[in-house]
Amino acid sequence: MVNSIILNAATRLLVALLLLFSVYMMLRGHNLPGGGFIGGLIGATGFVLYAMAHGPEAARAALRYEPQNIAMMGLGIALAAGVYAVFFGDAFFTGQWWFAGADPADPDDKGLPISSVLVFDIGVYLVVFGSILTLVFALEEEV
Repeated sequence: MVNSIILNAATRLLVALLLLFSVYMMLRGHNLPGGGFIGGLIGATGFVLYAMAHGPEAARAALRYEPQNIAMMGLGIALAAGVYAVFFGDAFFTGQWWFAGADPADPDDKGLPISSVLVFDIGVYLVVFGSILTLVFALEEEV
């Protein structure tokens, strides 16, 4: 734990900004560089910074869930995204799309496309986020 008034004050804002940016990178990575892996790393960086400033116990309290549980939940979500295609007769991990908010009267309006690939990216995000925080919290509690 670092005893710095400036770091303690700035950490709260930086964690929020890093989490927001990590979600942006995860969503952007569906069609552009980025994705669940880099988004999870950026999000975990926010909590690592918080743990450095306030200690691992405070970071665990701010997280509210055990990082191992977050990683396991992400693994389940990623697996569910792969199994989803099997219900439609396609191969495992074949991308499936659902168009939310489509206007049936307008044939050109398909709505907002939501894919199983995005659900997989969310699962990867949570796996990376939880795994990195599990490792970092364990290392910081040792020191």
